Amino acid sequence: MSPAAASALVVDGVTKRFTTPDGALTALEDVSFAVRPGEFLALIGPSGCGKSTLFNIIGGLTGGFEGQVRVDGAPIDGAHRAIGMVFQEESTFPWRTTLDNVAFPLEVAGMGKTERYARAKNLIKLVGLDGFENRYPAELSGGMRQRTALARTLAAEPRILLMDEPFAALDEQTRLLLGDRLLQIQQALKQTTLLITHSIAEAVQLADRVVVMTYRPGRVKRVFDIDLPRPRNSEIVSSAAFGHYVAQIWNDLREEAAKGLDESEAIARRTGQH
Repeated sequence: MSPAAASALVVDGVTKRFTTPDGALTALEDVSFAVRPGEFLALIGPSGCGKSTLFNIIGGLTGGFEGQVRVDGAPIDGAHRAIGMVFQEESTFPWRTTLDNVAFPLEVAGMGKTERYARAKNLIKLVGLDGFENRYPAELSGGMRQRTALARTLAAEPRILLMDEPFAALDEQTRLLLGDRLLQIQQALKQTTLLITHSIAEAVQLADRVVVMTYRPGRVKRVFDIDLPRPRNSEIVSSAAFGHYVAQIWNDLREEAAKGLDESEAIARRTGQH
């Protein structure tokens, strides 16, 4: 059986172009990779490499691309019930408590109140928010709101969890600790996970493999196997092996980030900006 055939999620030759006032812009070019069942894959690249565009394509929010996205070997077109999405932006409902936020997809699916609240409470405990069931988002920290959004996504029981920089707005210490929590959840649920991030440390802390993207047009530059022991937590960041992976990935990423910086400076010169 080929690796693609055994994969939960396959991105195969995806190319995406946009029409701009300056002409056609290729955001992604021939991007291919696969995520195995239960694997945690992180995708990292410089600003402008098309990470969020790829997130939207896989999640079914953006069409008009070349290539295929396949779940369990079958091409998908648009949103797919097997894929749950967690966004960078604040996505909790401010008028709903933590419990009602998490229970929302179950309510939409027509599940009875007793059953959906029981399931929601289990998920709230899983993400470490037990005791905050009756709090509103305004009464929670940013990290707690993101955990609420994660629990709400998990309530629909997606087989593939797709996350776009969910902790980007948080400080580094909180990110590391929430990474621990995310690893616990992923291990408990055996969740197939694709994380899109700009943080090398976050990618190495969490992932089984890290896909490094080039600057625009975004292509797969290299895939790193992260051979660090599991179960894994944020204590790993102080190890020599962790630092070695971070340095390797940064060497690849630095070149691509420099291309983006050079292009930004060239545009600024042409437009007279400083």
